[in-house]
Amino acid sequence: MSNDRILMSTPDVGDLEEQYVVSAIRSGWIAPLGPDVDAFEAEMTERIGVKHAVALASGTAALHLGLLALGVGKGDIVVTSTMTFAATANAIVYTGATPYFVDSDPLTGNMDPDLLESALVDLERAGTPPAAVMPVDLLGKTADYTRIEPLCASHDVPILCDAAESLGAFHAGRPAGSFGRASVFSFNGNKVMTTSGGGMFVTDDENLAHQVRYLSTQARQPEVHYEHTDIGYNYRMSNILAALGRAQLLRLNEMMERRRTWRRGYREACQTMPGLEIFGGADNEDNCWLTSVVIDPRRSKLTAEDLQMALHDQGIEARPLWKPMHLQPVFRNYPSLINGSSEGLFKSGLTLPSGSSMSNQQFERVVDVLLELTGQ
Repeated sequence: MSNDRILMSTPDVGDLEEQYVVSAIRSGWIAPLGPDVDAFEAEMTERIGVKHAVALASGTAALHLGLLALGVGKGDIVVTSTMTFAATANAIVYTGATPYFVDSDPLTGNMDPDLLESALVDLERAGTPPAAVMPVDLLGKTADYTRIEPLCASHDVPILCDAAESLGAFHAGRPAGSFGRASVFSFNGNKVMTTSGGGMFVTDDENLAHQVRYLSTQARQPEVHYEHTDIGYNYRMSNILAALGRAQLLRLNEMMERRRTWRRGYREACQTMPGLEIFGGADNEDNCWLTSVVIDPRRSKLTAEDLQMALHDQGIEARPLWKPMHLQPVFRNYPSLINGSSEGLFKSGLTLPSGSSMSNQQFERVVDVLLELTGQ
């Protein structure tokens, strides 16, 4: 096993990020908030084409506050994707609401619009219409908002988009983050760009942005003393992390192109690997955050689990696709509308090293090992 382990998606930072962070430290704005937070929010609104942005401590915090700002609370139902990271469902539970999981389009893993429509009709007939719908943009490909937006509008249900993984992507020519009532990004260390930890709430709705900003600063009233009439949260981003984000945002296109190069290389290699194909379909508007393959065990001599373990033994990190929420022990008793697509993807999907900091030599090693393992 090589000592030079190849990881799936490590942070990509360099001289520019160092300059921005050092400048922020020297400015004296060490505590949360400051000029870099203000500038980061303004630069994000320009990038996404929305009117308001609120920089927060994590994407999870942004989901939580976004739901609260929409009025979601105890006794409500929020319809969301089953194939996602736990933070999506956790944020719903934080509010006291109940997540209702909808299965996937088998091609993309994103929320199936046909199943969403069935869920909305069923919930209305039961007298429990949802308080919100929260689609998830999986691995950098946006959900099908061309269908989801008018569908939710016809049922008078607001959309909060979990765009944690899709910054820089597009759908039908519109940037990820510009759909629904509001959207949420994550800047966790493995994302397409990072602020170490952090997230962003973006919207055209001034009232939603104001409420999120208010709740994120302990719901403090504008008094000289500390006055509180609501329960608030310590969810704001620090000025130093915002400075890191500003530098990363300047490099976002470059980093996405690097990941896109890996996607093209994997796609070409898969043509000579029986039973392996790139997950997600065409990627013209993806940000190519992570590249995954789907393995057909009828055509491949290895299952996804076999391949993951074999790569591990060669010093290469690979992970299964998200385990669907309806299969998670903590969520298995929650309501859902399931057709088996996400479970099939979980069993057959594998995510490969995709980070923009990966070297050409590391990528070539991954492909060589894949070819060797698949018998080519």
